[in-house]
Amino acid sequence: MDQFSTKRLTGERLNETHLADLVALHLDPDVSRYLGGVRSAEVTKTYLATNMAHWEQHGFGLWALRTKDGVFAGRAGLRHILVDDIDEIEIAYTFRRDLWGQGFASEIATALTDIGLSQLKLPSLIGLVFVEHGASRRVLEKSNYSFEKYTMHHDEAVVIYRINRPAMRPLPPSPQRSTPPA
Repeated sequence: MDQFSTKRLTGERLNETHLADLVALHLDPDVSRYLGGVRSAEVTKTYLATNMAHWEQHGFGLWALRTKDGVFAGRAGLRHILVDDIDEIEIAYTFRRDLWGQGFASEIATALTDIGLSQLKLPSLIGLVFVEHGASRRVLEKSNYSFEKYTMHHDEAVVIYRINRPAMRPLPPSPQRSTPPA
């Protein structure tokens, strides 16, 4: 699934053409505050290569996001991440600062959750959020993720939220037809 759309956004599989937009996004100190800090152009170039390789290895990953008028909005996606020595699949989203507070994170969280659980049939997804990042925590809670635990990740205090794919219920047996005695 190289592309998808929501009501106000389109997602395109991350590729080399997105480097300049990602560099600008990662150089914004407000945006990068909850990403582990500002990332240089060189670090972002490595980040892009790593995430493109994720697509090749797993068949899913991060998408560059654009508004319906084609303007770069941010990045979001699903990716493998090691948390407490467990391979998890994380929902991730980051938007330009001027787009905060407009519901884009909730819109993309809903879309990514559907892609992960319904289309890719993943058993569960996590959201890994800095403890003090209240806005992102609220997005996950509104998207039906449940708080799971506090932990440390890359020497930062984080919380883990999780959503599980609903278990498939077996279909009830079909009623048996009986023919009346003759």
